Amino acid sequence: MAEHHFHLTADWPGGRNSTGSIEAGNLQTKISIPPEMDGPGVGTNPDEMLLGAAATCYLITLAAMIERAKLPLKEMSLQSEGIVDVTDGVFTYKKIIHKPVVELQEGSEKNDYKKLEKLVEKAESSCMISRAVKGNVEIELQPTVK
Repeated sequence: MAEHHFHLTADWPGGRNSTGSIEAGNLQTKISIPPEMDGPGVGTNPDEMLLGAAATCYLITLAAMIERAKLPLKEMSLQSEGIVDVTDGVFTYKKIIHKPVVELQEGSEKNDYKKLEKLVEKAESSCMISRAVKGNVEIELQPTVK
């Protein structure tokens, strides 16, 4: 068994509407509460970071699966949306919607498209971030396969 350790340092100077910073390897950014939640909106925030973690994990997992399956990938992109519910002052990360667009090279076989459709679904359940939030945050896929 191998374990990988990641470290983050955070600085926060004061109250709710302050602006802080985080540093974790190549990630270095300012942080604050987003304007949608009556914050200053400087840098990023936990909502965007969770969405970013889920989206990049899904995309990289899918790319690795496509490569291992030796599918003739032309291009791939992803748009993702995070939905946070606020009920009675309680913030709950409710749902993440991934909208991958995956295109195979011209002349690909029908069997390649069938494999690709399966991988688009499988990548979501295989991604470690999806597994980490399972049971707490719903993840929905709205794929486009070309």
